[in-house]
Amino acid sequence: MRALYGVLIAAALLAPACSPSSRTAGKPAEAPRLVLFIGVDISGSFMRGTPYYDDALRFLAHYIYGHLHGMGGLEVPHSLFVGTIGGVNKDEPKTMYPIETFQHRSVEQIEAQLNELFPKKRENPFTDFNAYFEQVADQISARKLILKPVSIVLFTDGKPDLGGASKSERFRSIQLKPLENLSRNITLRVLYTDAVTAKSWRDEVPRRRVKVWTQDALVMAEWKDPKIFLADRPLTEQGRFFGWVRNNVDFQPRLQRVD
Repeated sequence: MRALYGVLIAAALLAPACSPSSRTAGKPAEAPRLVLFIGVDISGSFMRGTPYYDDALRFLAHYIYGHLHGMGGLEVPHSLFVGTIGGVNKDEPKTMYPIETFQHRSVEQIEAQLNELFPKKRENPFTDFNAYFEQVADQISARKLILKPVSIVLFTDGKPDLGGASKSERFRSIQLKPLENLSRNITLRVLYTDAVTAKSWRDEVPRRRVKVWTQDALVMAEWKDPKIFLADRPLTEQGRFFGWVRNNVDFQPRLQRVD
């Protein structure tokens, strides 16, 4: 009898700890894991050679704000770095602005900050993607962000200026290898391209682990369409817009190996 009594007491003590409600109650929220790198092309071909540069910075302000606040299902980043692609000389390192540069600012303030950091008067002659990817790899290693999921988002026309005489050679010379062993989940998103350039990124850039997603400039420019972005509504009521962002920008592509 005493043995049975002891078993019942033990079961009663264990029951709360094993119940589904007790396992979820008080469970801490998962810490953000996403590492988000954003590159802005300030070469003449994108700044002045297309009509999309101002539109790209305006969209980027909404994109950064949406991610920082986890709006509309966008993933809150653990880390955020924003820098330029290219330079005056080949392999020239550029400043990467951290997450603190954009926190505690409104969308309008972030857009003003982006225009201050990347003004049209500061035009670079080269679009050097390899130098940018090297800097991304260095940041991941130096800040011990290895193995975290990484999203690299490039606002660019996507046309490399360096790496060979022919178009195919220039795309084949883009080096994603420095990124390959830093994360099991790394996605490169190339926005504001044309359809032909986008295909070259998908089919010609050598890679084994990096997933590539592209989006044409004509599609990107639709983000502010009144049917998508409701100009008279606050961002908290922009579910349609953030759904568009998830489907067209933050889309998760399949891995395609290109040798």
